[in-house]
Amino acid sequence: MTMTATPSKPWAASAKDRAIDGAIFVGSLLSSYLLVFLTALKGKLAYFVCFFIAYAIFTTVFKGIQRGNAAAKDALVNSLVAIGAIVTVIPAASILLTVLQKGLPGISFSLFTNDMSLATPTDPLSNGGLLHAITGTLTLMVLALIMSVPIGILTALYLTEIKGRFTGPIRFLVQAMSGVPSIVAGLFILSAILYPITKGYSGFMGALALTILMIPTIARTSEEVLNLIPNDLREAGTALGGTQWRTVAMIVLPAARSGLVTAVILGVARIAGETAPILLLTGGGDKVNPNAFTGPMGSLPYYIWKSFNAGSPEAITRAWAGLLVLVGLVLILFTTARFLGSRKVSK
Repeated sequence: MTMTATPSKPWAASAKDRAIDGAIFVGSLLSSYLLVFLTALKGKLAYFVCFFIAYAIFTTVFKGIQRGNAAAKDALVNSLVAIGAIVTVIPAASILLTVLQKGLPGISFSLFTNDMSLATPTDPLSNGGLLHAITGTLTLMVLALIMSVPIGILTALYLTEIKGRFTGPIRFLVQAMSGVPSIVAGLFILSAILYPITKGYSGFMGALALTILMIPTIARTSEEVLNLIPNDLREAGTALGGTQWRTVAMIVLPAARSGLVTAVILGVARIAGETAPILLLTGGGDKVNPNAFTGPMGSLPYYIWKSFNAGSPEAITRAWAGLLVLVGLVLILFTTARFLGSRKVSK
């Protein structure tokens, strides 16, 4: 019987290794400052780029001298991976910090209780608010949900459960629709429905365009979730005498419930910040409109666009405040989707 040795504790870097890593970090930092000082490179981006390049070079050279070519290649790849991860995080962190820095001065309690019916974007921040924009955005989302969720889930069920002769073309169209620019959806509703039929702006027109953008996200995510459901559950339902639709309705869908909810939330997050269809179809009202089928309706993207166009310091602050609220809404939706997606698909 062969005995296999097992380590008594996890490997940990020694004090010497940590000191070397610290020295490489400090040397890379000093090198970046020296390069920026001696060359024409300027700005924070130049410091970051020079630091990453110096760190990768120093790490690779030192590991190569200490442990050979294989260790040098491994260190180089690790450095490139770390640089890629940091470069990915920096823009997102910069956007969030900028939005917080410029949006917080415009946030107040009155901002959420008043609309812009008696104010203009250039008025003092104490006048008006974005109540009409928040209610309009929520109304558009609810209408888009009502129209897109049944279509998206039924499409996913056809692709995973029915698997008819049109499965290939439908899957291709769903994937193609995922890449359709939002302005195309807005122009389609504008030319096909608004001009020839309704002849007036409304929240419902904007919701139709958002539905077109939302369906592919829900359909594709729901399809992936339904494919994760074990076939044993379907076979068990059939063995118990259930028809296909009863098996799907009573076994498959309940098992995939959390995943389908995640698909819906991702679909909502996909359309929360869409601007082009809203500008074309809703009219951008300045007061709360409870009727989505008649009259202009405000929304957060329209509010932000209109405030930035006004150009005054007060209007710019209003725009950043609206952008902060919109970013917060999208982050909440994505966090919720992440939480639900981390749960088990079936119980």
